[in-house]
Amino acid sequence: MRLDPTTQKRRVTYLLMPAIVAAVLVVGAFLYRASRQIEQVRKLSVIEATLSLANEKADRLDRLIIEQDNAVSSLVDVAAPQDVAQRWLPTAARETPTVRAVLVIDLSSRDGQVLGFASRSPGPEDEAFRRLVVRRLRADLELGRAPPEELRHLHRTYGSQSYLVSYWQRALAGRRYLVLAWHDVPRLVHDVFPRLFADHGGKARVAVADEEGRPVYGSSVRAGELTVGRPFPTTLYGWRISVTLTSADELGERIERRRTLELVLVAIACCVIIAGVGFVLVAVEQERRLSAQKSEFVANVSHELKTPLSLVRMFAELLLSGRVASDDKRRQYLEIMLAESERLTALIENVLDFARVDRGKATFDFVPADLGEVVQRAVDVYRYRAEREGLEIEVALAPDLPAVRLDPRAVELCLINLLDNAIKYAKDGGRVTVRTARDGAQAALSVEDRGAGIAPEDQRRIFDRFVRGRSARDARIRGTGIGLSLVKHIAEAHGGAVRVQSAPGEGARFTVTLPLWRGPLPAPPDAPPG
Repeated sequence: MRLDPTTQKRRVTYLLMPAIVAAVLVVGAFLYRASRQIEQVRKLSVIEATLSLANEKADRLDRLIIEQDNAVSSLVDVAAPQDVAQRWLPTAARETPTVRAVLVIDLSSRDGQVLGFASRSPGPEDEAFRRLVVRRLRADLELGRAPPEELRHLHRTYGSQSYLVSYWQRALAGRRYLVLAWHDVPRLVHDVFPRLFADHGGKARVAVADEEGRPVYGSSVRAGELTVGRPFPTTLYGWRISVTLTSADELGERIERRRTLELVLVAIACCVIIAGVGFVLVAVEQERRLSAQKSEFVANVSHELKTPLSLVRMFAELLLSGRVASDDKRRQYLEIMLAESERLTALIENVLDFARVDRGKATFDFVPADLGEVVQRAVDVYRYRAEREGLEIEVALAPDLPAVRLDPRAVELCLINLLDNAIKYAKDGGRVTVRTARDGAQAALSVEDRGAGIAPEDQRRIFDRFVRGRSARDARIRGTGIGLSLVKHIAEAHGGAVRVQSAPGEGARFTVTLPLWRGPLPAPPDAPPG
């Protein structure tokens, strides 16, 4: 079966839209992935810079200690170990400021005899250190595995005190000697750390923690993705130096904000595209419905025009043929032709007014007028048709209603449309009531019938153009679907409104509110000048 072009386009549209949505989701996923990768690259660059800074600061401390160890090594002569103090102490404060004591031990002797000892500040701690070296510390040195002359370091806690010891071996005349330099760890922390780790540019924060994670130097550094920690390479290897850029927090927040912004922009773009696709789908569906409603409107108007035209033509042919015997019949046919022509005129006026509204060219001439007179003229137009349909139009006008601001012709058209609906849908009701009343600063015009009523789901849509209630379609009642939309437009153009009250089987009441005239009334045309 071959589909018509409109159906084909609609199906292509409905098939294309899910593909567009899928493409948008794929693009969004790739953008999200790219954003994550860019974020990781940014963080990696910060981490690499921080790691480089941590390595540089740790290496500076190691170089400083090793330079002092080399200075001690050049001053100590194992051939004359008793001269250690004379050779080292004169330059100790300048060349080796962190070395507190130097020992020379004979490794060839059974008990490791101390052959030479020199201290920058002799005291009980020095003797305690000598005993610690002989009894415990020497056993922890890697003497057997260390090549001769190689500089080694031992960093360990004994008791509650941290010790840093540099040591190397010497051989002379078949005997092995151990040279040991004791570095003053508190001096390192209080004198050397501030000098080596201070960042005068304010670009980084440095902290040092011991082997148990307790802070030794610097303010606490928050562990995180942009903080780098590492142990010292060869000297204070039991401790750990941590470095974070002072701009790391700001940089991390900036990265997070940018990532959030990018994700939000991607999400907004996806939502806009999806919303656009949804809008297009809704617009296509609305256009389809409007097209169908217009087609139905054209068919209804054609039917509405065809029926009275056929009657006028038929009765005109009967009158011309001369086969109408009595004057009463001839008068009856002429009245029918007049009524159908009035019906045609009203229909054409409706269509023309609707076209002007649809183009936005409808204009109104507002004047102070008596609403009762306007109502009476409109009722007189429809009274004959109502009597022919077996209906009675009851008019109840408020006696003291002030002048109303209105366009008489537009309000007549509004009432005629309401009466036309009442007569079409309430043929079995027997009576249609037209009332006027005052409602605060407005006048209320209502048309009430006793017909089948309007379903609740139809009451919200019957004022839309081309829309007709389900009961009207089911009963095949003629109509164009533009009458009530014209009523709504006229009421709102006057600064009022229209509402409906109805229940199935209990009839319907349409009420139009119009503003009263404010200000002095114009003088009658024939009034004498004041």
